[in-house]
Amino acid sequence: MTRELTPKGSATRQRIIDGAAAEIREHGVAATTLDDVRRRTGTSKSQLFHYFPGGREELLLAVARYEADRVLSDQQPQLSGLTSWPAWEEWRDVLIQRYRRQAWDCPLDALISQLGPSTPGARAVVTELLNRWQGDIAAGVRAMQGQGEIDPRLDAEHAAAALLAGIQGGIVIRLSTGRFTHLEAALDVGIQHLRASRDRHPVDH
Repeated sequence: MTRELTPKGSATRQRIIDGAAAEIREHGVAATTLDDVRRRTGTSKSQLFHYFPGGREELLLAVARYEADRVLSDQQPQLSGLTSWPAWEEWRDVLIQRYRRQAWDCPLDALISQLGPSTPGARAVVTELLNRWQGDIAAGVRAMQGQGEIDPRLDAEHAAAALLAGIQGGIVIRLSTGRFTHLEAALDVGIQHLRASRDRHPVDH
């Protein structure tokens, strides 16, 4: 929504998003109707369309943004604190545990599929998520470069993009097979590559 809401209005809108997200997690996107959301959140039809005049598609897009935020918030504070190798290992464990808790369900993937990847709003949600995720990883790489733990000549954004691509591939395989070995391997090999970069390319002093 582009218009400014009052604090009460913002709270009501967020309550609708929270309720829709919970409904989708329990029953799936296809089975979730606006009537289900209204019953769950105790809102009227006029209220729902006041905050989401575009109807179900607009609400699904808002829930997709909410789920995208959860992908990153579930990795905090570890993702924003990649300033030591133990911190990187802790982030690795937190990320794997997040997807273990999620089991077979991926609400964000289901929402984007329902909206259609060609939907500009859906593409924007995914692009923003990946940009923020990569940015946090790159910040961690630069922090470690500043401590002399990673080769300073390594392109931090390029390294972060490669690690994120491996993570996403591991997540897709996990959703398809239920196996976590590929996600674990992507993280382990990616982090080990960063750790070994200093030894491969020692810096002259």
